[in-house]
Amino acid sequence: MNHLKTHSKVALGYFLIAALLGLILRSFYVFEIPITFKFFVHTHSHIALLGWVYIALTTVIYKIYLEKFQLQKKYTYLFWFTQLTLIGMLGTFPFQGYALFSIVFSTLFLIATYWFFWFFKKHTATEIKTKNSYKCISVALWFMVISSIGPWMLGGIMSTLGATSIWYRMAIYFYLHFQYNGWMMMALLGILVYILETQQLIIPKTVFRRIFYSINLGIVATFSLSTLFTEPPFFLYLIGGIGAMLQLYGLTQLLKFLINHRKNTQAIFNKFQLLVLKTIGVLVLLKMILQLLTALPYFANLAVTILDFTIGYLHWTFLGVVTISLFLFLDYFRLIKLSKKGYYLYLLAFALTEGLIFYKGFIIWQNLPLITAYFKLLMLGSLCLVVSLLYLFTTWLTAKD
Repeated sequence: MNHLKTHSKVALGYFLIAALLGLILRSFYVFEIPITFKFFVHTHSHIALLGWVYIALTTVIYKIYLEKFQLQKKYTYLFWFTQLTLIGMLGTFPFQGYALFSIVFSTLFLIATYWFFWFFKKHTATEIKTKNSYKCISVALWFMVISSIGPWMLGGIMSTLGATSIWYRMAIYFYLHFQYNGWMMMALLGILVYILETQQLIIPKTVFRRIFYSINLGIVATFSLSTLFTEPPFFLYLIGGIGAMLQLYGLTQLLKFLINHRKNTQAIFNKFQLLVLKTIGVLVLLKMILQLLTALPYFANLAVTILDFTIGYLHWTFLGVVTISLFLFLDYFRLIKLSKKGYYLYLLAFALTEGLIFYKGFIIWQNLPLITAYFKLLMLGSLCLVVSLLYLFTTWLTAKD
């Protein structure tokens, strides 16, 4: 248990580093900073997704499925190999962007994820594989593996078609889509279902099938929304719209089940955790609605032409839905102690930065003047995010086991 608490703190450490990199990026528009902006963007995104989210998610998955089998020594090799790849990326991306050494460490990270996939499949008990939660986690890991097709394709695309090719962007969007819509969302769903199962709150088979298949079909279909920058035929908009509606339907079925059994849910989570869970529900619902809107050609064009809307949506997903869900689950399994003050400060910083990002997108959309202090305010919001994470990090470091 103690080693998993250490892993959780390592994950949060990566999140803090990613937030500091984000603050540097926001400060770039306010001060003269001698950095290559694009290189720091690559570093920021890789450490946020692969450091914070991946390490936190895999730590929880190991905790709930594998910890009882005394695999600590074997898992330690995998964990520290993964850290080697992340530290390698952290030490190369800021100085060279996508180049030889950063690509080597990124490739080694992909191998580490395959290793985790194999480790999970090999050591998970057979009787667990019939559980609904396992089905969600299993398909999440498959999406993780499938998403890696994108990075593997980049080398060939760059050497033949070049970085300006639409196929270059397509490979990146393929990776991102199946990472955050597939791997991350399904893993979080699986962890929630696991908690319900262990507390004897079982989702009926028919209801679970509706949730599981509609969300997964929706994940596959909504990849077409990532191709809209190419102005594709209308049927791809249609497929994307159907996929978004399927995901929204699956989510509403899950929310309906939880609302109908709210007394049971209240017995599973404490009052603070329940409040966090409700916040996540609102964030996911709004994410699905925004996704559905982009299936309409007009809003798809806005998302493609106004970068702030895309950045706002991605941050809504990563900093909102995914991160706050991880806070909840890490706290529930006592891998960390979620400070109320730290959480509310984080929520405030998240709301401030998201509001400012979407505000700028709206201003560009409506062709209105941007307030002169905009970039300073955005930098301040990023600073608040760093402060909130510092507070959470120091609280967790000093918390008694």
